[in-house]
Amino acid sequence: MSESSASGTNISSEVSLPTPSFDPAARRLTTRSGIDTEELTGRTFPYQFDRALVEDVDLMAATPGADLNWLEDVYLMTEGGQTAVFDRYTNAFLKIYFDIPAGREDEFARKVLIKHLQEGNSYGIWLKHSHAKFAQPELGSWLAGSATVGDNWHPPTLAGWEKPLH
Repeated sequence: MSESSASGTNISSEVSLPTPSFDPAARRLTTRSGIDTEELTGRTFPYQFDRALVEDVDLMAATPGADLNWLEDVYLMTEGGQTAVFDRYTNAFLKIYFDIPAGREDEFARKVLIKHLQEGNSYGIWLKHSHAKFAQPELGSWLAGSATVGDNWHPPTLAGWEKPLH
């Protein structure tokens, strides 16, 4: 199977890649030092705008194991003057556009991040389909029954390129 990388280079691989749900040509990257999910994906998600869509996220149920320690490092932040949460799977900010009740800032940042990860909208998760080198849950351990990716990884090859003999 032949695919094109982001740079347009043909890559041969036996792994079937998902059909992207975004148009990479629609992305407009800025020259700011930070980058956000909207720039990477070229779109926003409903739960960024509507608090009601994350109200019922159960952080305990969504957390791998019985330990919330990894979520303790997730805080409400600001990126480009807008409230945001940092998605470390993508290394980018996910902006939050709804009003957050005082005293619940970090809780809602965590809920938005978990919703983002559970729905598979993290750009880092999208990359797992072509780059995961070992079997792992596609949507991480925060969603029971997640499909497995990376169980049949093969290094990409460039069309027309041959490995040197020596």
